[in-house]
Formats: sequence, C-alpha cells, structure tokens
Amino acid sequence: MTENTSGGAPEPAQSPGPSKSPEPSGVDLARVALRAAKDAARARGDVAQQKKQARRGGLRSGARADGRDPMALGSAINRLITERGWEAPAAVGGVMGRWPQIVGEDVAKHCVPEKYDEDERVLTVRCDSTAWATNLRLLAPTLVARLNEDLGHGRVTLIKVQGPGGPARRYGPLRAPGSTGPGDTYG
Repeated sequence: MTENTSGGAPEPAQSPGPSKSPEPSGVDLARVALRAAKDAARARGDVAQQKKQARRGGLRSGARADGRDPMALGSAINRLITERGWEAPAAVGGVMGRWPQIVGEDVAKHCVPEKYDEDERVLTVRCDSTAWATNLRLLAPTLVARLNEDLGHGRVTLIKVQGPGGPARRYGPLRAPGSTGPGDTYG
C-alpha cells in the first residue's frame, strides 16, 4: 500500500506482474491439514507400539520369518563357523574327537593328538611310550592319507610324533649342564 499525500484515502498498490503462485484455496488447505494430522497420528501410533513392545519384552517376530527368529543351535554354530572361516579348524577338532574311530582303539589308547598347526598343516601326536611312538611313525603315511580323506585333500601334510615326556629334573648333584633330565633317553 502506498500513502496518498493529497490527504485522500490510501490507494491499493499495483503488483508489478502476474503472481507466480496462487494462494491456496479452502480445499487445498484442508488437504494439507488432513495430511499433517495423519502424519502426527501415525507418529503417535508408532511411539505407542514401541512402548507396548518394550513392555512385552522387545520386538517380536510376526507371521513371516526374519532375522530375529530363533534358530536351532546346530544351524547357528554352522553359520558362525562359515562366517568366521573356521571350517578347517573345526574339521580338525572333529577328527580329534573321533580319534579312536580313525586310528583304531589300540592306537588311541596309547597315542593322543595334542595340537594342529593350520599354517604348517602338521598334526602333533603324543605317545605314552617310545615303542608306540616308533609304531606310529611307521603308520604316519597311512594316517595322513586317512585324515586327508576325512578332512579334504592337503589338510594334514605331516604327523609329528612325540614320545613320552619325563619330569624335568632341574636340581640335584648329578645333573649335567645342558641336560633336560631323564627325558634325554626317550624317543
């Protein structure tokens, strides 16, 4: 609006050109208000649903399967082994558990697998006497072949056989320098 200096009534201001956006009509205003009310109601409903679920003990699965559903222990362990890349160590661990079936009852009574070095692919076995250690050294190529059949080709390249370990004698008048004690004579 501009002021009239002649003392008359004020004159309306002229717009420089056609207006680009017409003012919303009553129907348009009603649509905008309805949309805002629906959004607010939806937000209130979501908050109420979350509070309700929290009281019930957290999110619940619906009728369809999703990642939150419980799964059997075996399948959960298999999924973990696959995700972490633990297939080879788990397979070797299974062999250690089935050692008597793989090598036979007689050998299993006297020889026990101790560890598996995955980098070198070496299985270390401890025997309770030097005679059984010698026997297992002779059987080693056959055992490597049997283990590789079970685990997959190349999983075990060598079986390192250790004889019995005697107690370390650290003190005493008859100890020779550099000696490990009575274990020196074992296999």
